[in-house]
Amino acid sequence: MEKYDIKNLQLAKSGKKKIDWAEKQMPVLRLIRQEFIKTKPLKNITLAACLHITTETANLLLTLKAGGAFVVACASNPLSTQDDTAAALVKYYKIPVYAIKGETNKIYYKHINSVLAYKPDITMDDGADLVSTIHKTHRNLIPKIIGGSEETTTGVIRLKAMAEKGVLSYPIIAVNNAKTKHFFDNRYGTGQSTIDGIIRATNILLAGLNFVVCGYGWCGRGIAMRAHGAGSNVIIVETDAIRALEAKMDGFSVMPMSKAAEIGDVFVTATGNINVIRKEHFLKMKDGAIVANSGHFNVEIDLLNLEKISETKKEARPFVIEYKLNNGKTINVLAEGRLVNLSAAEGHPASVMDMSFANQAKAAEYLVKMKGKLEKKVYDMPEHIDKKIAELKLKSLGVEIEKLTLEQKKYLTSWEEGT
Repeated sequence: MEKYDIKNLQLAKSGKKKIDWAEKQMPVLRLIRQEFIKTKPLKNITLAACLHITTETANLLLTLKAGGAFVVACASNPLSTQDDTAAALVKYYKIPVYAIKGETNKIYYKHINSVLAYKPDITMDDGADLVSTIHKTHRNLIPKIIGGSEETTTGVIRLKAMAEKGVLSYPIIAVNNAKTKHFFDNRYGTGQSTIDGIIRATNILLAGLNFVVCGYGWCGRGIAMRAHGAGSNVIIVETDAIRALEAKMDGFSVMPMSKAAEIGDVFVTATGNINVIRKEHFLKMKDGAIVANSGHFNVEIDLLNLEKISETKKEARPFVIEYKLNNGKTINVLAEGRLVNLSAAEGHPASVMDMSFANQAKAAEYLVKMKGKLEKKVYDMPEHIDKKIAELKLKSLGVEIEKLTLEQKKYLTSWEEGT
């Protein structure tokens, strides 16, 4: 078996510099690593990680290794790998990595299979491709697996569907559902990095443009917030009445995609659903409209039907494909409809991934502690771990918070006192 499959080992020096830079902005994970070095909670554990291979992920993998785990990793998206980071992990830290930016779907799943050949005790996913592959073609591995963790909304949705249908064969910790993850990573991380990816790919000025955000979950909220801050007129497309009402109260226009398509200049999907932007929407769009996706999978933009209604397509810029429609208009699709923040930019800033990956590290430790005690279902992150991570992050930021007095604690647990 190949010990790794990366683009170029000679990129390692550049990758190490970036990993070291990110580490300086990840104080919570650093504290956990120091703890793990002493306690070795993951000793004798083989951990397979299917994550975006970025500098932030590298620091998570190093923390897991410090905890005693044998760690092996592959990419969770064909376009999200930072090739120099992958090289550094292999050369300097002896972590087997199977990931190349721009890999085909065939190579992508070959890499997943390479990781599974190590017969993991714990899986760590971003999108649930590792778990789903195990359940489809590697069921022989299941008896050895203690449990897994999931990083993102899309993956949690998939895993809960598996659990509801009774096919999930080992317990999963939904790291995405931790408050110190989705309130911050999804909102502030996705918000900033999505705008970063769009600007890097296009170099457009956002001020004054009609910026359409499809989906007003935590990721959509963050994207809308940052687009508004850049001066765009933000339009929200949402199917959930409560979220749509919230978007309206937040000061944004709300309308169906059929209307937004006619007036939008930039479109971003962040729904976790399929074919959010479709043929009928493309045909209504302005000439030169820009379309991007910030959901995990490249299914939110209907590229198959876009091709069918196009005369030609060409690369206008790196990560920009210009489709010339049969009606003479052009549509610019960013990053092949894949995660624009990781494909055309560097993903979330390290400071926000600090909390997300602190949760991942602690989830792995929790799974080992709870071996054999958890059911085959999806669990939320234990609240005491979530709160501890928040406390550590505040401490790293130099922020102190108020403490309840004994009188206040007593009042909150009593019922006798009233008006």
